[in-house]
Amino acid sequence: MKMNLSIIIPVYNEEKRLKRNLPEIKDYLSGFKGKYELLLIDDGSSDNTRKVIKNFSRKNRKLNIKLNKKRKNKGKGYSVKEGFFLSKYNWVLFSDVDLSTPITEADKLLKYIKKHDVIIASRDLPESKVIGQPFYRKIMGRIFSFSTLLITGLRVRDTQCGFKMFSRKSAEIIFKRQTISGFGFDPELLYIAKKHNFKIKEVPVIWTNDTESKVSSIKDSFQMLLDLFRIRLNDWLRKKYN
Repeated sequence: MKMNLSIIIPVYNEEKRLKRNLPEIKDYLSGFKGKYELLLIDDGSSDNTRKVIKNFSRKNRKLNIKLNKKRKNKGKGYSVKEGFFLSKYNWVLFSDVDLSTPITEADKLLKYIKKHDVIIASRDLPESKVIGQPFYRKIMGRIFSFSTLLITGLRVRDTQCGFKMFSRKSAEIIFKRQTISGFGFDPELLYIAKKHNFKIKEVPVIWTNDTESKVSSIKDSFQMLLDLFRIRLNDWLRKKYN
């Protein structure tokens, strides 16, 4: 199977992490055998994020970096969706800018592209290697996974790891139906994938906790829980995922 890859990375006030992690992404792509593009989706940054991206792009034109138009902050889910509609290749990967899941872990996901449509990184499989995750975050993650199963029926061990890959065919259907713009978009994508009978594969990866994470353990977790009910409402009453 011909493997061409679009990598989407949503960013919001990330000038420091971009300076640190863009070279790592460059090193990985330098050995990639297919065609590729790197889509950096700025979610309304107020720092020098766009300047850092433009400078790096100018010095590394072979990376085929795309930067979206400047706009207001709308959320991570909105940014990933925007990135998909700017992408062009037959497989689409989105990754968190902190590279908690190293970009090299993409090779593990790529092993499953022949038989699966949606391939996601997981921190909660026996073979996963999780480094530095606080105990309370691990507990909250398991509570959310149980809530996801209870509310949506989605049997996925880890919906929230920010490292997911979609075939073009599945992404066309899934992202067109996505409605959630915040952190709760992950289970919505997977719910839509399941509804349309796409084959989902969870893959164990290395994951290192980022102490500078912008996810609020209380505020964002509560909103994500509400989003689970929103997903069911969207499906049952509004028929948004058909």
